[in-house]
Amino acid sequence: MRNTPCTGAQDLIAVNKIASAFPVDSLNPLRSSTLEVYASEAQTSVLLRSGVEYRRQRINASDMISTDEAAELSGTTRVTINAWIKSGRCIGVTHLRRGFKMPKWQFEPYVFPVIRALSEALGTTDGWPILSFLETPHEALDGLTPRIALERGAPGRRIVDLAIAEGR
Repeated sequence: MRNTPCTGAQDLIAVNKIASAFPVDSLNPLRSSTLEVYASEAQTSVLLRSGVEYRRQRINASDMISTDEAAELSGTTRVTINAWIKSGRCIGVTHLRRGFKMPKWQFEPYVFPVIRALSEALGTTDGWPILSFLETPHEALDGLTPRIALERGAPGRRIVDLAIAEGR
């Protein structure tokens, strides 16, 4: 797996949400009660291990398909699918072995037209931040994930506007 740096506000928000579950003082009772700015080595290790496990589970989820399966589903070639991933037109997450895995639902007519605009709004073609955005509940959507909101008829523009706000 590639080690990639934070690429934007969405990554920082995700890290902050995870890190808030591990208060600095909880891992070291000898630490002063003042809030530390940086996570400890132990906290960082816990976060990295949980991130790897999450990615492994997500890649193996039943809604994830290979690029070959995506090509068959969309009536195109694997080469085209890979080009779409590279340009941000599709969500492709790096598979632990090789290639990409993709959420099958992204090819639904209520999601597919929004993917490229989300990629641009979030400032990345990396599938993990895009997938994370689409699968994280959002207060502005009454606690729904953007993907479910799209499925229930929310305008794509509204979801892209939320991504723009998150990407700043």
